[in-house]
Amino acid sequence: MEYIKIGKIINTHGIKGELRIKSNFLQKDKVFKQGFTLYIGETHEPLEIVTYRKHKDFDMVTFKGYDNINQVLKYLKLNVYVRLEDIKLGNNEYILEELLGFNVVENGEILGKIADIVYNGSNILLYINAAKNFYIPNSSNFIKKINREKKEVEVLNAKGLIL
Repeated sequence: MEYIKIGKIINTHGIKGELRIKSNFLQKDKVFKQGFTLYIGETHEPLEIVTYRKHKDFDMVTFKGYDNINQVLKYLKLNVYVRLEDIKLGNNEYILEELLGFNVVENGEILGKIADIVYNGSNILLYINAAKNFYIPNSSNFIKKINREKKEVEVLNAKGLIL
């Protein structure tokens, strides 16, 4: 089972067990919905979403069986995960977080591995760990093809980004 980190529980909200999650996950509409299961902490405790709403920069959720602030305090500061197989993706759709650890390949040459995803305001950058670390914008101008089986991302014009 492959888990993907999608955010972190930052705080509670109110007294009825609502939790405030900070998340940069791009496909929120696929996971933050009633009945969907999120996995909390390093033990990946499964919790089913009862309610979801957006509040400022946060994703607010309540979980089945929890209706009091004292019941959810144990989840503060824990990471939130989803299972990759639970997310329904269309053709040519992918989740950025699943690319972590993939090799970056240009013209058959491995340039490095994707080590992190940086949400830089309006841009999303893939941080590449290599002899000289560099960033690639998450854009069709650079990303040509994703091969899940080989765990590779084929890129164009990326060598020019290495300083």
